[in-house]
Amino acid sequence: MEKIYIIGHRNPDFDSVCSAYAYAELKNRIDLSNKYIAARCGHLPESMKKVFAKLGIKPPVYMRDIYPKVRDIYLTSGVRIDADAPLNSVASSYKATNPSVIPVFEGDRFYGLLSVDDITSWAMEEIMKKGKIGDIPKVRDIMRAEEEPVEVSDLFEDAKRRLSSSRKRGLAVMENGVFAGFVTRRCFLKAPKNNIILMDHNEAKQSISGIETANIVEIIDHHRLDAIKTELPIFIDAEPLGSTCTIVYRKYVLEGITPDLDAAKMLLAGIVSDTLILRSPTTTPVDVESANELAKIIGVDLHEFGLSMFSCMEGLKNRVPKEAVESDFKVYREKNLKIGIGQCECTTLEDMEDYRQEYLDALDEIRKKHELDWAVLMITDVIRENSLLFTTDFRAGNHLPYSLITERVFDMPGVMSRKKQLLPEILHAVEE
Repeated sequence: MEKIYIIGHRNPDFDSVCSAYAYAELKNRIDLSNKYIAARCGHLPESMKKVFAKLGIKPPVYMRDIYPKVRDIYLTSGVRIDADAPLNSVASSYKATNPSVIPVFEGDRFYGLLSVDDITSWAMEEIMKKGKIGDIPKVRDIMRAEEEPVEVSDLFEDAKRRLSSSRKRGLAVMENGVFAGFVTRRCFLKAPKNNIILMDHNEAKQSISGIETANIVEIIDHHRLDAIKTELPIFIDAEPLGSTCTIVYRKYVLEGITPDLDAAKMLLAGIVSDTLILRSPTTTPVDVESANELAKIIGVDLHEFGLSMFSCMEGLKNRVPKEAVESDFKVYREKNLKIGIGQCECTTLEDMEDYRQEYLDALDEIRKKHELDWAVLMITDVIRENSLLFTTDFRAGNHLPYSLITERVFDMPGVMSRKKQLLPEILHAVEE
């Protein structure tokens, strides 16, 4: 079975993580010829961990990158020899499989790899010294010094270089200190490609590290398209809905399948989060209908479910400012300018003065880090449907249609959506 990883964007939010989880569940039910694995390429903030704990669901596994690894190409062998066995005990194995190397053990402990070169070298020395092959030695007595093994998590290219610079035919592969298998030169003739489905994004800069080495088989998204170039035609489902989880739920409906309880919880969590409990301007009737249907499947009140989720959020004054700003931060290019826009949700804005300066300082630091012309942070009160805008110093800020309530902080009554409400005003201000 082929493994296909389903992964959301960097700096994971509920929509990207929950849609990946639920889509993997669906694909594994309708496609029995492949194995679909939900994953995430970033660490979860504490508030998300609390929500998953409350839901009783383990989030998708963390993957640092999608580069091909030793785990994708290493070999195993049903043949194993004891180091004290006579050399002629391997003869039947060589006749049957003609292996480059054979694993050798000392009891249950891995001892090393016996290679055909070890045998040939011993045989040639015997002939040179005696004119014939004499007494049969133990396997351990003819084995040359073992080289440092590689790990299953090592990058394909790194392991390839290691073996290329070695005189050995193969290297042992270890996992958590235990022998897992081995690699030979033939393992590195062609780099493997991991299969991946992109969820809630379609741009390489937002994707998992190593995406350029992967085989993208699908894209499921609700954002603008700036899609990664693919070698072959692929399936793309990009719809102007409030949540990727809505798209995934409609796929369940299309297949005539009811999501199980955990998948339904994840789908509803993704919709509620991305639409701010269906209050965001990005919310569509399809989102509303899907959310209500999922609430019925779970047996919960939709509004109470959403409030319960957002109640798990940490107040901004209790978070690390830089981490909070970068947790949902997107970079846009307009009029030869680089503009960064972050968004954080909270349940009150009344404590703004407790963290204002720290967050403005963090915003300045992030602007320098990403070499931006302008950086802003939208802090949204999901309960009262109001936002504040923190901003770095930039001339276009004077053209924003919001009230300045203190230095570099604007009031944004009724503004909930970065994409539909804030971004157009930012672009308009830049053009002024």
